[in-house]
Amino acid sequence: MLVLLGFAMIAVFMVLIMTKKLTPVLALIIVPTIFGLFAGAGLGIGSMVMDSMKSMTSTAALLMFAIVYFGLMIDVGLFDPLVRFILRKLGNDPAKVVLGTAILAAAVSLDGDGSTTFILTTAAMLPVYLRLKMSPVVLTCVAGLANGTMNILPWGGPTARAATALKVDVNDVFVPMVPSLIAGLVVVFVFSWLLGLQERNRLRATAPEIWGDLADAGDMFDGGTRRGGTGTSGSGRTAATPGTGGSSGVVVLERTETLVDLADAGLTDTALDPHRKTLRPKLFWFNLGLTVAVMVMLVANLVPLPYVFMVGSAIALLVNFPKVKEQGAQLVAHAPSIVAVVSMVMAAAVLTGVLNGTGMVKEMSAWLVHIIPAEMGPFMAVITGLLSIPMTFFMSNDAFYFGVLPVLSETAAHYGISGAEMARASITGQPFHLQSPLVPAILLLVSLAKVELGDHHKKVLWRTAVISVVMLAVGMLTGAIGIG
Repeated sequence: MLVLLGFAMIAVFMVLIMTKKLTPVLALIIVPTIFGLFAGAGLGIGSMVMDSMKSMTSTAALLMFAIVYFGLMIDVGLFDPLVRFILRKLGNDPAKVVLGTAILAAAVSLDGDGSTTFILTTAAMLPVYLRLKMSPVVLTCVAGLANGTMNILPWGGPTARAATALKVDVNDVFVPMVPSLIAGLVVVFVFSWLLGLQERNRLRATAPEIWGDLADAGDMFDGGTRRGGTGTSGSGRTAATPGTGGSSGVVVLERTETLVDLADAGLTDTALDPHRKTLRPKLFWFNLGLTVAVMVMLVANLVPLPYVFMVGSAIALLVNFPKVKEQGAQLVAHAPSIVAVVSMVMAAAVLTGVLNGTGMVKEMSAWLVHIIPAEMGPFMAVITGLLSIPMTFFMSNDAFYFGVLPVLSETAAHYGISGAEMARASITGQPFHLQSPLVPAILLLVSLAKVELGDHHKKVLWRTAVISVVMLAVGMLTGAIGIG
């Protein structure tokens, strides 16, 4: 009964948020409550939720003040020069921008922390997406793909958990999986390019007067001027003259900056308004130094991360907005984003509390282990890799690696499959795991980008499943994941 209720609860939750019948916050509260009562939790359900919520308060504080800090930095214009630099390097081609997003997210993911990756990637790239009228859902999708794939790094967490649970050396787990990691990143970049091409085509359809020529001319920029253009640098857009070898009536984009200017024209009275009153150009170097200091503290991990952002936000507010009225106005301006992410984290405590408190997670794990036929024993490593995709999505990494994996590994040992092979297979589901609503970092990502979690899931889940399967397949081909 608990197994049935557990899987039904997850299924109902996913359907409701992906079809937008309920917001994620309401679904996280209502669905587990109903299923928890059916599971016999009774009045004890409150204690289950409170116990789960205690472990999430620090995460909620981190996300709250991180949103305040980076919201302030965007308001005061810290990232405006970075946006201009990125546009100069990537041009205005959506395909290049999306691919650049993937590369940036993968590079920042080297620090092993998903929250830091999403904060930096969103801060750098979201203004670019908004200026070019691109969908922020593409940004969250690509960032989630890159970070999820990189999450198998030894210092990322899952690999260390798998090695610890099975008592094997972490290097024995990770090093043989490097080809799988490379293959996964290649798939991430391919998906990113294809998503960028889709964005390019969508923009051509919605604003052909601006974007139509971008794809038609092949995105060939040379020294800031489109190859084949007849106008002079700085002339903006010119039409080819009939009879001169050009195509009659075809608009030619002479400078990559032109499209940015056209995009800016529609940003008046928005958070990206180049004339917004919150800009603090004279404090640019102070804000940059403060942000670098915050990032160094994040990586060094000398003090708790929530406290780092608390102090950083306080200093940023005090220096950039010395008047009390201005400070209050800034906090109110970012309140919607704060409420959205913090409420979601707190609501997630209902789901995790019910799953753990009622014993659903334990029973679901045991059921999955027992339904595997004996003749499938030699394929336990492959089965573990496939199971890691949905199971790490529905439960925490701790629950899977310390609760489920040892049982699967013990069974696999009877067929000559080593613990290291089982550990390697178990981490291939991490790209999918990182998209779970139980992962605080992904809640931060969608909140910073102001994207619906359901929209993110519709675009990212099947792609992460493909990446996980590719990583598993490459592991098998290289011998890192064997068959008994």
